[in-house]
Amino acid sequence: MLNLFRLTAILEGISYLSLFAVSMPLKYMAEIPEPNKYIGYAHGFLFIAYIILAIVFWMEKKWSIKRLFILVIASLLPFGTFYIDEKYLKPLKSGVTV
Repeated sequence: MLNLFRLTAILEGISYLSLFAVSMPLKYMAEIPEPNKYIGYAHGFLFIAYIILAIVFWMEKKWSIKRLFILVIASLLPFGTFYIDEKYLKPLKSGVTV
């Protein structure tokens, strides 16, 4: 479960940044809207998967509601899911309790 959540967090972060750094400029500056559609679909799917996995993981680990709030807010911020992976998920993989 941890590996799946970490992978989803990283992919969601990459899709979020790709949306803003690649497809939005292509859509509005170069008038090429197609990449925005497909990256947007991928990001939407990964965002929903991240939120679902965050809730499941939060329940599994019996973390506080504050920790769930942090997990959810991080999905709305650029680089937020990378922070979550580094601060909360990576230490769990090495056996450190956070």
